[in-house]
Amino acid sequence: MNDIVWHDHKVTRAERARNKNQNPCLLWFTGLSGSGKSTIANALDVALHERGYHTFLLDGDNVRHGLCKDLGFSDSDRVENIRRIGEVSKLFADAGLIVLSAFISPFISDRRLVRKLFPAGEFIEVFMDTPLATCEDRDPKGLYRKARSGEIRHFTGIDSPYEAPPHPEVRLDTSVLSVDECVDRLIDFMVNQHLIARNE
Repeated sequence: MNDIVWHDHKVTRAERARNKNQNPCLLWFTGLSGSGKSTIANALDVALHERGYHTFLLDGDNVRHGLCKDLGFSDSDRVENIRRIGEVSKLFADAGLIVLSAFISPFISDRRLVRKLFPAGEFIEVFMDTPLATCEDRDPKGLYRKARSGEIRHFTGIDSPYEAPPHPEVRLDTSVLSVDECVDRLIDFMVNQHLIARNE
């Protein structure tokens, strides 16, 4: 490790962001499987793209096809999964992008480590506070059924814990809010935090 030296870029983070006319940040969607993370993150991604913003969406399943395909779902592998995603998200933000990530990320300590990678105000924790019963009723991939029957081990919400954020920047419950309502709340938050401009 002593031979590894950090090299600063000649084009700064601020210059890249200014070129894109936006403020880089990370919206970190966390919640149980079936809570609406991917659905809302994708809908927000579309809404921001339509407004001309430069974004990139990191989705849990997609990342496990490549960057994290060597990891399982043990507690230690989940920690490493989130560490890698945090570092990748930081690189995208350093390039001036608005980054959206949709991961269960069940542990408070892991999400806190990712938050520490970002300047104050640039890590937005979006807690998909959808009740377990609703998530289990949806069960789009049949995972809860398999977890209940013992086919899947270490499944968050069943035999592996989920630690809810005590103070998320945004809290959304898709059992009572529509997709459009969730997106509107997120856009309003980003405008109020001066991350994006109000759409005139």
